[in-house]
Amino acid sequence: MQRTPLHSFHVDKKAKMVDFAGWEMPMFYSGILEEHHQVRKSGGLFDVSHMGRVKVTGRHARKFLEKLCTRKIVDMVPGQCRYSLVCNEQGGVKDDIIVYRFDEDDFLLVVNASNREKLLPHFEKVKGDLQVKIDDQTLSTAMVAMQGPKVMDMISKFSSEIPTLKRYRFTTKNLMIMKVIVSRTGYTGEDGVEAILPSMFVGMAMKLILKDVDMNSPDAIVKPAGLGCRDTLRIEAGMPLYGHELGEEINALECGVDFAISLDKHEGERGERFVGQDALEATVKTGIKQRLVGIALEGKRSARQGMTIKSGGKEVGTVTSGCSSPTLGYPIAMGFVELGATELNTPVQIECDRGTFEGKVVKMPFYSPTKKA
Repeated sequence: MQRTPLHSFHVDKKAKMVDFAGWEMPMFYSGILEEHHQVRKSGGLFDVSHMGRVKVTGRHARKFLEKLCTRKIVDMVPGQCRYSLVCNEQGGVKDDIIVYRFDEDDFLLVVNASNREKLLPHFEKVKGDLQVKIDDQTLSTAMVAMQGPKVMDMISKFSSEIPTLKRYRFTTKNLMIMKVIVSRTGYTGEDGVEAILPSMFVGMAMKLILKDVDMNSPDAIVKPAGLGCRDTLRIEAGMPLYGHELGEEINALECGVDFAISLDKHEGERGERFVGQDALEATVKTGIKQRLVGIALEGKRSARQGMTIKSGGKEVGTVTSGCSSPTLGYPIAMGFVELGATELNTPVQIECDRGTFEGKVVKMPFYSPTKKA
């Protein structure tokens, strides 16, 4: 297994380490439930260095990304991030990524850890004879995330610029002898930032950022948080995860992220068609067969990926993710269901080995900072 530059930090904090996509990562430190509430109420610190970071530069960098991504790139401005999908020719999802634009010919892609190795040859294929340099910087950099309602106040004590960033905007800061890319992005449903910096300096940067924070104190603004609560947080926020709500066999138009698919992006003087666009245009004509929905469940039992969803005695779909929501106090799930069962408040039943439990279709996200429990 590969180790991130913060491995010694995790060991010192007595984290429960697990194998995640070939990386040794912390599942939790004090406990998933405690860390979940810490992020929702104050702030959590995540090591996300296992995510792939790929630099894309050169004369045709933007043109390459227009062909690669389902989202428009041409209208991005320097200092902007944009969520996008990368599709296969059949309109399935190879990955969901974040695109950072530094300049006309200078971009950075953040990709999922489990997909980096398959994406790199795909990038080369899409590149063709375009003048583009693709540089995998995953192992030479680190990435950390601080998420929670009190994080921006904490950051304001050493930076006046970062708290003024809009969502999905980033800045490059000089911190001592290193450059740090700080973006107002995240995967928890809370406000916060993600930072990318050289791996050799991440220990120094952590000490500078956290020098006035006693993470062992019950009242600490931020505490370390692991993959366990990262998953429950993203489910509450209704955020898709590759291998669950996204996949190569799942049509991109069924995943609930239509905002990230621009079927008109080829129009105009600088437009380009993207890989998978033909298939998705065909889907628009024939119609999708299923849609991702949120489900609120009765009782205490949680749904798990692969469980059958029924409505009116008929099998209508499959659960993709589920958990007992620490914030809301009841079980929630996401799943793909037939179009006839997508209306809000539609009664559904989840089948498992121990029987059937009741639920209903609800609006996502299940939780947001402006939609308190």
